[in-house]
Formats: sequence, structure tokens, C-alpha cells
Amino acid sequence: MVDAVAGQADYLPAEARARFRAGLAVPTSGWCTGSAQANLIAVPADWAYDVLLFCQRNPVPCPVLDVTDPGVPHTILADGADLRTDLPSYRIWRDGQLVEEPSSAAEWWTDDLVAFLIGCSFTFETALLDAGIPVRHLREGRNVAMFRTERSCRPAARMHGPMVVSMRPIPDELVETAVSVTARMPAVHGAPVHIGDPAALGITELARPDFGDPTLPGHGETPVFWACGVTPQAALMASRPPFAITHAPGCMFITDAADSDYRIC
Repeated sequence: MVDAVAGQADYLPAEARARFRAGLAVPTSGWCTGSAQANLIAVPADWAYDVLLFCQRNPVPCPVLDVTDPGVPHTILADGADLRTDLPSYRIWRDGQLVEEPSSAAEWWTDDLVAFLIGCSFTFETALLDAGIPVRHLREGRNVAMFRTERSCRPAARMHGPMVVSMRPIPDELVETAVSVTARMPAVHGAPVHIGDPAALGITELARPDFGDPTLPGHGETPVFWACGVTPQAALMASRPPFAITHAPGCMFITDAADSDYRIC
């Protein structure tokens, strides 16, 4: 991946999507301030009910924002956008194995694919910043750190797997504020699922995330863990559907919806 360009926060969502469609591949944290972002998972129609039920049973890591009709690569969340081309990077899965990581999924899209757009914690980062809470991976120009945990999601039909979490180091005195801010945004994962000791989640080394880049807590900071929309990808690995398309972790779909649309006052 290349470094994000200066001024990325000021792009309109359609401008950002156009850059990604042209081949720019970067993590989207910090892009298009004020715009909601979403995870993508697209599966054959035969597996769509399994995914929908899995999300319904696990709404914290898998909050559904939209579901498309079979074969339709468009969403009400972004007028004129194309889910096959308008994300920075995709993942192609066969039988639970990652086989490609292209910049466009158009070549692999079929008429029976049902796409799910899942809420993303990048959406609440503006609210954290507005509350005076530093988001260090943004400041350092990194992707957020994501980890598989030992917490199993509730299985649904053929779908099962562990919860994935994202971790942000939060200054000790601001942890309570971070909990309060994100709890008001349940459609994009809501409040943290764990605060403090990573071993309680089965995470042995914060310096080696399963996805994204490491951002280690410093002196006076607490690791805070939120449920993550990469959870369906962990479920794909465990459940092994014959085919699926997802976003690459951290490379989200930027919607036209405002992040404030998902805040509960």
C-alpha cells in the first residue's frame, strides 16, 4: 500500500471512491471526515441467509447497515457507487482460503452475490477526536490494529467463528469518555467489549496484530478493544463457504451517510 495523500480528511466521499476506483490502495481511517464507513462481505445467495442470521445473532461485531439484492453491486448508502470497484482493496476467498487481494472485484463479481455492508469503528473516530480523545493510529499514519480473540461468536446455520477486535490506546484519564462517546453509536460497534488486559481476550502480543498495524500503548495509556467488522472474515475462514468477496482489513467502503446519522443523542 502507499501512504495516504495529504488532505484525505477533506475529500468528499464520491471523490475518495473515484480515487480508489482509479487504483489508490490505502487504509481509509481518517478519510472523509464526518462520513460513515462500512465493511463489505459478499457471498453467494445460497449463503446469504447464514450470513444474515450470523449478523443478527452477533450485532455488536456485525451491525448490518445495508443488504443488496443478488447480483446488485449498488447500495442506498452511496448514490452511484459501485461495490465492485470503489473500495481501496478487496479480498477474494475460496473455501475459506484467501486467494487474491485485488484493487477491483469486478472480475470476480457474479449475478448471485449478495453484499452486506457492516458498520465500521472508523465511523466513530471523528466523535472521539471531537471529545478530545487522541486516535494514535491516525496521528501516526497507520492502519488500526486488529486481533482475533478467543471469544466465540454465536453460531448461525453454517457460519461460526471468533470475534475480531480493534484496539486503540486511550489515555487513562479519557477511557471513561471513550466508552461514553462510542456507546452512543451502536450501529458502528458501540462501546468497547474489553478494557485493559489483552490476555483476557486471548491476545498474547499487542505488537503482532492479526490485521492492520501495531500501535502499542505508551505510558499512561490503556489498551481499549472494540468489536470489529473483520469478524465475518474470521467466520469465513472457519466456515469455509465456496466463495466470498470482502474488503481488505482497514480498506473500507466510504458511504455518503454522515457519521452523525449513527449517533444516538
